[in-house]
Amino acid sequence: MLKNIVIFMMSILVLSCGSSNGQSEIITMESTLIAQDNLYGNGEEGIGQQNVVISDEESWKTLLSQMNSVNNVSDNFTETAIDFSKYKVIAVFDELRGNGGTSLDLDIVSNSENIVVSVKSIAPEGMSLTVMEQPFVIVKILDSGLPILFK
Repeated sequence: MLKNIVIFMMSILVLSCGSSNGQSEIITMESTLIAQDNLYGNGEEGIGQQNVVISDEESWKTLLSQMNSVNNVSDNFTETAIDFSKYKVIAVFDELRGNGGTSLDLDIVSNSENIVVSVKSIAPEGMSLTVMEQPFVIVKILDSGLPILFK
């Protein structure tokens, strides 16, 4: 009888320890918007559709130079001096589009294992202008040391 009680108590203990199903708490990450705009160089900037994580000054300056190669878009950024000892920059570039009005938005969450960046493309309603543009969005987040995944 005592053996059955011990087994029952051990079963309850084991089941209660595994109740989280291996999932950690998901937290919305705070981010600071640096820029949400379009490149209008008809692709001459040489930036393809991509998701970029920047963690050093040299890579940041290279990206800014490439973005400014046709038009000086960084003049409209909220900031260009980033303290990379504290922050990482996330830059998302959409495909080159032949119609205007599309923009990008980011949803950034984290758990104990990684940071997940969800990219949302927001299309204009109704008629749009015929113009070659490439939507982009750039934000900075506190550097938590966790890997960053895009979906």
